Formats: sequence, C-alpha cells, structure tokens
Amino acid sequence: MSAIKDKKDTLVIVGLSGGVDSASSCIKLIEEGYHVEAMYMRNWDSALNNDLRGNPTVMDEVCPQEKDYQDAKSVAEKLGIKLHRVDFIQEYWDSVFEYFLAEYRKNRTPNPDILCNKEIKFKAFLNKAASLGADYIAMGHYARVIHDGDKHYLLRGRDANKDQTYFLSQLSSKQIANVLFPIGEMEKKEVRALAAKYELSVATKKDSTGVCFIGERNFKEFLMNYIPANPGDIVNTKGEVVGRHDGVMYYTIGQRHGLGIGGPGEAWFVCGKDASKNHLIVGQGSETELLFANRVIVRGINIINEKFTNGQEMTAKFRYRQADVKVWVKWIDEDTLEVHTFEPSKAITPGQACVFYDGDYCLGGGTIDEVYMDDVKRRY
Repeated sequence: MSAIKDKKDTLVIVGLSGGVDSASSCIKLIEEGYHVEAMYMRNWDSALNNDLRGNPTVMDEVCPQEKDYQDAKSVAEKLGIKLHRVDFIQEYWDSVFEYFLAEYRKNRTPNPDILCNKEIKFKAFLNKAASLGADYIAMGHYARVIHDGDKHYLLRGRDANKDQTYFLSQLSSKQIANVLFPIGEMEKKEVRALAAKYELSVATKKDSTGVCFIGERNFKEFLMNYIPANPGDIVNTKGEVVGRHDGVMYYTIGQRHGLGIGGPGEAWFVCGKDASKNHLIVGQGSETELLFANRVIVRGINIINEKFTNGQEMTAKFRYRQADVKVWVKWIDEDTLEVHTFEPSKAITPGQACVFYDGDYCLGGGTIDEVYMDDVKRRY
C-alpha cells in the first residue's frame, strides 16, 4: 500500500458488514474527503457445513449473512460508493474455525473473534484490498490508531463501553500500518445518529452479539454439530454428584446459567474441570474460592511495538469487558509470559485472551494457558 497523499486521491476500502458501525465509518471517511469503496466479506456458509455424520446442515431458515449483505448493499447504494463482495469461507475455516474446534476439544474456551481479526479482517481482507489499489483499509471497530513514522500504536476507543481493542490484540504494528478506525473517537449513540442523519436503514439495526461471522444461535447445539457429546457427572467441590453435563467442553469457567442444578442456597458456578474423570466441578456462591487466581501462564505473546521488560507493571484484561487488573510480568521464553496479579482475579479461563494495556495504549496479548493461585494449579 502506498504512502498517504491527498485525501481525494486516497482510496480507503471499508469492511462493510451490514451493521451501523461500518456504515457510519463509510460516512465519516466520505465527509473527510477520502475516495471510499466498500467490501463485504462472506466467511461462513451454513448451508454447506456438515454434521458429525457428514450430512449437510442448514442452521438457519434465512441465512443471516445474506440479509447482512443486502443491508450492506443498501448502504453502499445510498452513499453512492462501490461495493465489492469477496468470499473468505475456506480461509476462515482453515485459519479460524479449525483452531476454534481444536481448543474446545482440549476443554478450553477460545476466542475466535481475535483470530478472525488477525487472519481474516486484517490479513485476507487487507491483502485483497491492496490488490484493488487501496491505500488504506478501514473497519468499524471502536478503537483508535496513531501512525508515527514506522511505529503504529493501537489505542482504546473513546466509548469505554464499546472499546474493541481486546479483540485486536493479536495484530502486529505492520498490520495496523495502513488501517483507519473512523468511529474510534465516537460513542455508540453518535454513530447511530450519524447513520440516521443519512437516512440509512441500519441506523437502528440491533448489534450482533454472536460468534464472529457464525452469528447468533444456541451455542451448545451448534458445537454439537462438530464435537460429539460426552455426558458425565457434575460434582461439587467435595466430589459429590449434583447433576449431569453434556460434555465438559461445552462449559466455561465461571459459568452460572445452563447447569440444570436446582436446590436451596446460592447459585452454582463452574469452577473447574477434571478431564480424566469427565467431571465438571461446580461451587456454590459467586465468591467460590476456586474461581480466584493470581498467577497466569500466557503463551503466543504478540507485542504490537516495544517488548516488555521483566518486572514491568501494566494492566491486563483476562476477558472482554472486565475491569483492568494491575499486573506485573516475567518472560519464561520468547513466546511465553508469567503474569502476576497484585490482587486475586476471578474466572481466568484457559483459551481466552490476556490483553495488556498502558493507559489507553493496547500493548498486545496472548492466550491464557495455565492458571494458578500461588503455586496451586487450578483445574481449568
């Protein structure tokens, strides 16, 4: 991609998803004077996926992605911009979904949105946009970027409730070198108001809350199409059987709903797994001791710019929307950090991301691998 030039001669290709955030991103860039085109990504095809017996499964009566495409097309027509449509179905399956399934088979809880950003939105999409002559790509993420020579910094979005840097933590400085986040300085209500000003039909469209490109559905039923059920006992912290589960891989640490355990007293929470016995371990009460940890092994570390030093203090998020946790870090090897929390933190889950921050700056992140309370390894 080429260096910045006059805005009217600078082609920015926006990832237009059919939602209000990407639509308003197009508007912001048009108002700023850029030459704007859009690209719709088709990364999932429910009708072509097979169940465990090799039979085609149709997950939806009306494919949500087709409706999203029609919404994206309507936005592009209303704004008078060219819309490209590309398929990354194979790339998504190979680079994101296979990993997603492999992690669940290990009884971990992966975050496919992070890998989707790394491998699809900011790799496959970026490469395709470059082949179309784009100088920049833009996405409707609530995040900001500072381009400073050969350094490129990722910052939290101004809307703290919508900030999405957690999902962008595996991007490299090179990947964000030619990226714009047009709505990063805006709050959600301003984004919707901007779309309404241009009379876009997506101005009031509900936000997507499902898995990246797979959409909203009964998640356990969806997983059962790919990972066979393996029922077993739910046991309390004393080892007493209190219920039955469909397969420990379907549950996540800290989960409260969907356990099917009744009775008196406080609510039950998933606080461990014993794969050797096929036991799901639960505790009663939100402050269950086994849910807390203060030392975490994080692998697959991605640093966006400057590498951390041993003993360096910063904050971290162990899950999306979690309040920042104060930590210090120590390198185990080039790819692995030992992360220490100053206070015990709740429901740190293997397979999820640990993302590091210095104020508004997102420094990078990695995948939670092992969880400890002092020297005692949690059975996660």
